[in-house]
Amino acid sequence: MTDDPFVTHRRLLFTVAYEMLGSAADAEDVVQETWLRWAGLGETARADVRDARAYLVRIVTRQALNRLRTVARRREDYVGPWLPEPLLTSPDVADDVELAESISIAMLTVLETLGPAERAVFVLREVFETPYDEIAEAVGKSPAAVRQIARRARDHVAARRPRMRVDRAEQESVVEQFLAALQGGDVQELLDLLAPDVVVRSDGGGVVNASRHPIQGARRVAQLLARFDQHAPGAVVGTIWLNGACAARIELGGEVKGAVNLVIEDGRISRIDAIFNPHKLTRLDVPAELSR
Repeated sequence: MTDDPFVTHRRLLFTVAYEMLGSAADAEDVVQETWLRWAGLGETARADVRDARAYLVRIVTRQALNRLRTVARRREDYVGPWLPEPLLTSPDVADDVELAESISIAMLTVLETLGPAERAVFVLREVFETPYDEIAEAVGKSPAAVRQIARRARDHVAARRPRMRVDRAEQESVVEQFLAALQGGDVQELLDLLAPDVVVRSDGGGVVNASRHPIQGARRVAQLLARFDQHAPGAVVGTIWLNGACAARIELGGEVKGAVNLVIEDGRISRIDAIFNPHKLTRLDVPAELSR
């Protein structure tokens, strides 16, 4: 046991940073920078902090904002679609519906369309219910300005997020049906699972072969998926819990070569996000420690 507030709130700090950045590697760096600043205060100064949780969240938010501005150009120059780095999560994370939704690949992808300040305000307010005055101090704006930013960000996200929540049983069922159809290579079976305007986005990062443009339309997507065995001979597919939801993994030679997230609406798959960039598949052995 420890009384160090940083240790107590470390899972929370990582979760805040990850939701702001969409990258576990960057989030870990930001948490480490937060620790260095916290430790640098000295024991006496740390003891004088009245609300250590709010203080640490403020630090991690500022560091994440700095990191967001740094990586913005890198993501603009990214080869092909940029998708969030997936996290291995335990199945019980899905039971915390709000946490699972906030860290979902779908939500993180929507958050990528916000500016840095809007993203910080949305995450702190909508996910962690941080008071406006504390958010204002963290992002360097007035409480009135923060309220306006929160309203714009909320409307922006609402217009782009999946229309409905899918319960755990339905998600697992559709993923299993999808994997069976994928292995069978049957176009009609795939079509039965896909929404008419389904979109596939693949993130290879220029490191491995992957489509550099989204592929849209049930027929095109089904025909592509039906050739899975030709594109990845010897691959083994199965389920995995990623970002609070049942998803799919692709293994080759005993190594994870792909992580596939499915967005399900009205019982059909409306979006497929396939992450093949090996740099984003390095944290799929130990479940992430998250907290609200």
